Amino acid sequence: MLRARPHTPWRRAVPRVDDDGVAPAAPAPNPPLLAMADTLLKSTTRHIRLFTARVEDGDLVPDPGQLTLDVDPDNEFLWDASALEKVQAAFRAQVDANAGAELNDYTLRRIGSELEGLIRQMLQAGELRYNPDCRVLNYSMGLPRTPETL
Repeated sequence: MLRARPHTPWRRAVPRVDDDGVAPAAPAPNPPLLAMADTLLKSTTRHIRLFTARVEDGDLVPDPGQLTLDVDPDNEFLWDASALEKVQAAFRAQVDANAGAELNDYTLRRIGSELEGLIRQMLQAGELRYNPDCRVLNYSMGLPRTPETL
């Protein structure tokens, strides 16, 4: 899996001065900052959502060692098992390719963008179709292509 970079709290280089103009004997500790691993990182595109979390009882629980993939949360497309497996396999390949890399917002956005591009290719190749019963049918990936329009 990807690893998170530990975050080091920022330290002041200039000694602090109290209201009376005298520097304190010992520097006051900085307020604790959360490490990147303790926060929920996420990347959302129109059809792909990635979270550094695991699902427990229907809730997302931050987990720096796990990425959770949510495909087409608005049900804009009609998915069959092979199309969904293709996206999941591409997700696993992206995670494997980034193993050992810094886990940050940029990495997650890059993975999400790659998967979004795959969905577009699948739609254009006819492996996916728009869901006519979708709440909002706006053809976000372009108008449907038929043999007559190619």
